[in-house]
Amino acid sequence: MTASDQRNIVIIGGGIIGCTTAYYLSRHPKYSTENTSITVLEASSIAGGASGKAGGLVAKWAYPKELVKVTFAEHERLAAEHNGAERWGWRYTGCGQWEGRGEELEGGSKKMDPDRSLQKKEGLIDGDSEAPLSGSTKGLPRDLDWVKSNLTDSYAPMARHGETAQVHPYLFTTSMIELAQEKGVKVVYGKATSIGYSSDGAVESVTYIQDSESHTISATDVIVSAGPWTSTVLPQVPISGTRAHSITIRPSRPVSAYALFTEIQLPDSAQAVTPEIYARPNNEVYACSPGDGKPMPESTKLVEVDEKVCEALFAQVASISDELRKGEVTVKQACYLPNVNSGPQGHPIIGSVRGSKGLVIAAGHTCWGICNAPGTAKAVSELVMDGKITCGKLDKLAPHNFF
Repeated sequence: MTASDQRNIVIIGGGIIGCTTAYYLSRHPKYSTENTSITVLEASSIAGGASGKAGGLVAKWAYPKELVKVTFAEHERLAAEHNGAERWGWRYTGCGQWEGRGEELEGGSKKMDPDRSLQKKEGLIDGDSEAPLSGSTKGLPRDLDWVKSNLTDSYAPMARHGETAQVHPYLFTTSMIELAQEKGVKVVYGKATSIGYSSDGAVESVTYIQDSESHTISATDVIVSAGPWTSTVLPQVPISGTRAHSITIRPSRPVSAYALFTEIQLPDSAQAVTPEIYARPNNEVYACSPGDGKPMPESTKLVEVDEKVCEALFAQVASISDELRKGEVTVKQACYLPNVNSGPQGHPIIGSVRGSKGLVIAAGHTCWGICNAPGTAKAVSELVMDGKITCGKLDKLAPHNFF
């Protein structure tokens, strides 16, 4: 083997997309440690952003449809192959839209500043044959045992059985990188500052800062998957971030597996609040608020958590459930979700950058990054190793459609 045969693949970003891409590259038939090196370059910590703090919903009714058709089956395959139920909390879950009234609670404001919808339900408007069920009922499903029925105005299922599932995002992301490392993938901690190119426009290096010192690593292929921070490496990419808060609660008893999109009318407010609530295995419930306009910091380590927002979020979800009201808040956190500011609405950017040989972007997955990571990673691994994507028709997601 000559030096020209050696491939040095550098993945910028150790979130769900970067770690899952490393896993798929390390499982590709053409991958060999003898002729290919794979390095994940992470500025802060693996799964330090939304990849460790998101809800972890996986849905056939997510968007974009072209990607979801690949990714849901891949989630099922990964869970079966690597014991995902035990390793990262994979399971199918009920899912519905709940509307009703919240009870008044003593202490703690339930109000928040004006917020931004995370638009997670936008996939429901697509007329796919696998679209969720329509219609609503007065009563709750028989097995939804942790929301007060007397406070319920309506409940509408959002999907059929087997069309919605969940993972614990931190456990899933860290499992992907651990499995990749078993196949020789390296993780380097440092903040990428620039990509170097040869005279003919091909990528040849990545420069990064580690412990205040500049380092350069050679590269034949560079995959930029830095989520909302992607534009700090590639300023031409139209991606920004929206901050969202979340909490985890240990309920007073184990609760049934449901993901709820709520609309709660509170006694002290004219406007309903809309937290999302996901019951997880191991007696944990995750709840998140809509986003806000707080500017993004330089790294995930510098993300600020507003205690008042977390307190209000707990009060909101506790107002409809005794199990949550009597439970213990175990985590208060915030993260930034990546938004693509041009091109097809709600679509991530996945593909090769024209005019820059060896440069691939996989970023901008909005609120569906955990869900769409395996499909993205499968597509990128094919693109890098085979020269084209064959797992799905993802032309609409190519970078030239966005910038």
